[in-house]
Amino acid sequence: MRLSRRVCFDVAMPSELLTDEVLITWGTAAAAFLAVALHGLWRVTRNVITIAHEGGHALLAVLTGRRLSGIKLHSDTSGLTVSRGKPRGPGMVLTAVAGYVAPSLLGFGAAVLITNEQIQLMLWISIGFLAAMLIMIRNVFGVLSIIVTGGVFFFVSFYASAEVRDAAAYVFAWFLLLGGVRPVWELQVKRWRRQAPRSDADQLAWLTGVPALGWVTFFGAVSVAALVGGGALLLGRW
Repeated sequence: MRLSRRVCFDVAMPSELLTDEVLITWGTAAAAFLAVALHGLWRVTRNVITIAHEGGHALLAVLTGRRLSGIKLHSDTSGLTVSRGKPRGPGMVLTAVAGYVAPSLLGFGAAVLITNEQIQLMLWISIGFLAAMLIMIRNVFGVLSIIVTGGVFFFVSFYASAEVRDAAAYVFAWFLLLGGVRPVWELQVKRWRRQAPRSDADQLAWLTGVPALGWVTFFGAVSVAALVGGGALLLGRW
């Protein structure tokens, strides 16, 4: 009598893995696009972009030696970062520039970490960034916004499954990349309507002598370049 034993292994084939990567990449890109493109959703999700925008101002203020006084986030998705120091000069210029480019650059950084298999590190950096901002928030809505956003990152980082964590990281990166473009357009529309006389671009025009439209163009160029570069990295995963 001959005994035989057959062992079966359920191994995902390369084509199956490829399909999963495609679904994650394009599915999360579509979700992020809807969060930016649909006006009703954008009124809520834009708060995340505002956090990144004001965080950019705050970070550059500290890095350039200015004294950060506080940050306010408002329910209409506007924000305000106050710092003290010289009213003119490179430090003030860099602080003013940082706001509109921060979401896009953070999105590009997130894409770099994702493509280097550092999703957990990306989540921890985000939590640390939000915790540092929380210390400087000076209004109730701002505190709630940071706590809710940080709570989502904390849950995803420590309690979500690996699949959910990966998908959330992709959505976050895509959202920052796509969400960094729309505010630049909205800024110029408000300037056309004369509804933003003290915008970052107008303050930079006063500080540097470069026309405000030139600064809006610069913001747009950075955000589009980050979207193209970061998107290429994420799509290059498959």
